[in-house]
Amino acid sequence: MIPLLEQTPDQLRDWFTQHGESAYRAGQVRRWLLQKRAVDFEQMTDLGAALRELLAGEFQIWTTRVAAHHESPDGAEKLLLELGDGQSIECVLLRDDKEHCTACISTQVGCAMGCAFCATGIDGFVRNLTAGEILEQLLQIQKLLSPVGGDSRRRSGTDSDIGDRSRLLQERSKGERLSNIVVMGMGEPLLNLDSLLPALSEATDQRGLGIGVRKVTISTVGIPEGIRRLARDDCQYHLAVSLHAPNDELRNRIVPANRGFGVAAIMAAADEYFERTGRRVTFEYVLLADVNDRPEHAEQLVRLLRGRPALVNIIPYNPVAGLPFQTPASSVTARFVEQLTTGGLNVIIRYRKGDRISAACGQLRRREKRTGKRE
Repeated sequence: MIPLLEQTPDQLRDWFTQHGESAYRAGQVRRWLLQKRAVDFEQMTDLGAALRELLAGEFQIWTTRVAAHHESPDGAEKLLLELGDGQSIECVLLRDDKEHCTACISTQVGCAMGCAFCATGIDGFVRNLTAGEILEQLLQIQKLLSPVGGDSRRRSGTDSDIGDRSRLLQERSKGERLSNIVVMGMGEPLLNLDSLLPALSEATDQRGLGIGVRKVTISTVGIPEGIRRLARDDCQYHLAVSLHAPNDELRNRIVPANRGFGVAAIMAAADEYFERTGRRVTFEYVLLADVNDRPEHAEQLVRLLRGRPALVNIIPYNPVAGLPFQTPASSVTARFVEQLTTGGLNVIIRYRKGDRISAACGQLRRREKRTGKRE
């Protein structure tokens, strides 16, 4: 069977013409999958029955299966997807009070960056995802979205949970659609651009998912050559650099991949990205208690970023079982943020969503592998 989402639009058009059908049928199939949320060929009612049967005999729409699905009262939903080769990846749906629906997707099985505080890197790198596997995560997340009229699924839970969910269902009564994509799941996106960029091209095509390019964020540990490639291609995606430390000595300890290039090279590439695209770069900084949250670290970060058109995203750490790092006290976080703002930096704090469903990348996959549990 041929994975349908691995076919480029040209390849799909060629298949139809080779089978005596009009090339425009390829566009019909893509619209059913990407816009109308069809889950099988039988739902594609503007295709003849014989053609639907032929398609079902040659192509498979789904190469992943949902191995686990967890929901949080705050609207977050996390999927553990089992791939065709038995490996697994994670993707997350995040909702906010502005009716935004954001898909957080993965680009690799595992990760080779080895960040000391990250659950994904504990098991190491396995392989890159294909463009189809990346795109399929978005379609799996689309299945979670409420259609017009709201989501009528019955759910169990505590009275508090049910109340929260009831309010969420009321808010979703007009239907939901994906509005944003963040490439912040498992893996280092800039080491798999050959698969990621075609998948994002489909997602941002108005004939595809129709998500605006400026609603897509790519998060990277900071691969200078990958950043420069995005700059050369004039990608208008939002770039987020996971900095986590203001100097090489500390960053080498918590982000070992930094030894291969260093903070100065990352900053130079980020500057080039801004100069070529006009897109302000975000620098993400996970606060680890008593590791990178001290006043001297804030002072160094101010010196590093002051004068750059940058945004600093402070992220209090989401603890991972088996790792020694902890979340700083709220007073420490407040002090750190105050130092940055006083120093002239633009700062936001990312408050965690989905804690109760192991929403940090890699957590659910590790838990399921450790317990052998499937839901």
